[in-house]
Amino acid sequence: MIVLGLGGMVGHDPAAALVVDGRVVAAAEEERFLRDKHAKGKQAECAAQFCLQFAGLKPAAVQVVAIPFAPVSIFSPARWHFAARHWYAPDRAFTALFNGNRRFRRNVRNVLAALDRLGVDRHKIQFIPVEHHLAHASSAYHLSGYEQAAILSVDGVGEYCTTWFGHGRGGDIHPLKEFFAPDSLGGCYGAITEYLGFEMLDGEFKVMGMAPYGDARRIDVSPLIQWNERGFRVNTRLVNCIGWRRHKRVGRGGELKGTYFSPKLIEQWGPVRVGDEIDDPYVHIAAAVQQQLEDILMALTRHFLGRHIARTKRLCYAGGVALNVKANQRLIQMMGPGHELFVQPAASDAGTALGAATYAAHQLGDRIQPMAHAYLGPEYSPDEIEAVLRKREIRYERCASITDTASELLAKGEVVAWFQGRMEFGPRALGNRSILGNPASRGVADRINAQIKYRERWRPFCPSLLDTVAPDVLQTTHPSPYMTFTFDVADHWKPRIPEVVHEDGTARPQIVTAQSNPRYYELLKKFEARTGIGVLLNTSLNRRGEPMVCSPDDALNMFFGSDLQNLALGDFLVRK
Repeated sequence: MIVLGLGGMVGHDPAAALVVDGRVVAAAEEERFLRDKHAKGKQAECAAQFCLQFAGLKPAAVQVVAIPFAPVSIFSPARWHFAARHWYAPDRAFTALFNGNRRFRRNVRNVLAALDRLGVDRHKIQFIPVEHHLAHASSAYHLSGYEQAAILSVDGVGEYCTTWFGHGRGGDIHPLKEFFAPDSLGGCYGAITEYLGFEMLDGEFKVMGMAPYGDARRIDVSPLIQWNERGFRVNTRLVNCIGWRRHKRVGRGGELKGTYFSPKLIEQWGPVRVGDEIDDPYVHIAAAVQQQLEDILMALTRHFLGRHIARTKRLCYAGGVALNVKANQRLIQMMGPGHELFVQPAASDAGTALGAATYAAHQLGDRIQPMAHAYLGPEYSPDEIEAVLRKREIRYERCASITDTASELLAKGEVVAWFQGRMEFGPRALGNRSILGNPASRGVADRINAQIKYRERWRPFCPSLLDTVAPDVLQTTHPSPYMTFTFDVADHWKPRIPEVVHEDGTARPQIVTAQSNPRYYELLKKFEARTGIGVLLNTSLNRRGEPMVCSPDDALNMFFGSDLQNLALGDFLVRK
């Protein structure tokens, strides 16, 4: 069965994934091709075109198209809950009751129009809408390789659901409990992200990065959410509000925009944060909302999934909130030794392309193969890379061993942009579209932030570690191939790799094996031979506000538009 999944159905992060006979062949985010971060309001046409071309398929070969958005019945509690909780805004409440599937119909129209442009005959395919959180659940469970597992999905909102608990057995997914908008943990965290001066659906990881600099005890965030282990209720007088309750501010284009927090929040906490610095009280607010998210998530997960976790020793997790690596560390600690947490590396809405495709393929009888890696995007041959270099009249060196050359530069403390193989799917650079540095070289993180990525100086960096040293560095044998968790760094390693240890003594690691990425593993081994350290600083190859690079041209544009000095493009080295 040839199934094309098209994700990002709620106006951001469109992506495409191709599943052939139960195997994920290709997947990519649209933003990488358009060079427009999050590609808001777009369809995943370039991404779908890439997936088909990579597989050597024509559009007519597609048998099934699956999307992660489905109609919700008027008899469902979802629409009634939404209406009751938004009774202060009657237009929204009545729309939920009497026109509650308007977004679904709009999404279907947009997708069908995109399929027409792609050349996929809508009359010859099977079109399968998959409920949004089922798609998230499938992206984690079906691709984890686990036969049985508890399943968790948490994001801002899908159709109406925001927080979903279930379990999987034998490939089938069974829902257990759902919570509906406006009661959203992700939505509340996103509203505070806006208050802290970042963009919702983009800056939440910055709030997470700020949190270790603050003291959660100095700010009372309890008014935001009323909760216990059986459920929660968001205070829509402060956050997750709509209509007249929102705070209004002028957008970048001069337009008046409504925020998801209200003026009452400003009355309580003071003016909205501006600028790039982190200071009082904003760092304490970040710490407190991070602590609140973790506490609620732990309590709900224990209550609704505790016995399934105890029985299966496995938890699969997706949704935008699943990218909160600090909360994920708490989940691992809560589960205890011998248990495993699998977080879909493309946990946000981009990953619902995978989820919709795998869910539909399973329903149609295919056995889904586990996700072996996240290198699912485009790759470029040596001839293609060299043709770009020659066309742009760029001086370069073809290296007998690019890993020898790069490891020598890194050992000297130089920064190397590393462009190799297939592009990663998801927000994390995993050694194919990366900027690399020596984690023992003091100041390299500040230099990358200030002169290369042009981002806030306090932003942390992640380590890529050899599998042979990871247990000693991280004090755990828990798998971590995708930078989806933090772990406490061993005390004897902190002074050896200071540039990848965060303020709270943790690191968000990628453990690299010879099987997962042979060339990157070889680079790490050679760096270890030169320095005695089997760890590299790894951050995504992009500048602030831009998507991760996709093509050699993208990499060269960034190279010449920043203070990067070394670019390893396949076997070729470009230097300034």
